Amino acid sequence: MITLGIDIGGTGIKGALVDAESGQLITGRLRIPTPKPATPGAVTDVVADIAKNFRHTGPTGITFPGVVKQGRTLSAANLDPQWVGTDAAKVLSLATGDSVVVVNDADAAGLAEGRFGAARDARGLVVLITLGTGIGSALLYNGTLIPNSEFGHLKIRGKDAELRASERIREEKDLSWKKWSGQVAVFLRELERLLSPDLFVIGGGISKKADKFLPHLASRVSVPIVPASMKNEAGIVGAAWLASQTRCPE
Repeated sequence: MITLGIDIGGTGIKGALVDAESGQLITGRLRIPTPKPATPGAVTDVVADIAKNFRHTGPTGITFPGVVKQGRTLSAANLDPQWVGTDAAKVLSLATGDSVVVVNDADAAGLAEGRFGAARDARGLVVLITLGTGIGSALLYNGTLIPNSEFGHLKIRGKDAELRASERIREEKDLSWKKWSGQVAVFLRELERLLSPDLFVIGGGISKKADKFLPHLASRVSVPIVPASMKNEAGIVGAAWLASQTRCPE
């Protein structure tokens, strides 16, 4: 089944058509910068432009950087606060002209990595962490998603983890890979203490540079760590796959 996946992020909104059986993108990605301010109206306009570009008919999977329950967005740390409480499924369905499934962005990435990528066939508790504008997280237990974990907001020395260890912080503070990895390791060790996971998967665009930071992390964390194999396509793929599996309301 060919499905459209759209990944709403703090800096960019990306979309592509996906073969939901194989997890492969069958088109190039279209990326449009996230509008500032990223209000529901402004973001919805971008989503409409992406959907129009691909001329897709049928359900669309759309990621959102915040807690999503029954299509409603309950947090929006890196977008405009007007999103809090919005019926995102309804407004985005109007934008695409068809039914949509809205899912937390890291959860979508976790679904993609669990079905097609680095966590495929992994047993036990897998924790996927996406490092980007913020920090996203996904929990998979024997392949089943436990949604809306939001560990990027776990307090580390009095601050949200994403204010200490996101890719954005590394860039803004011009941290060396070694120093930044130390801050990520503090976060991962706290997750170790709380969850006793069997595997960490590090995702987001930063996974393309795993050779620069993974050796520093591996020496500081006892749980095995692997880079996400689908990199920053995971959100698109996971959302598209979920839409292909879900009967969306008209």
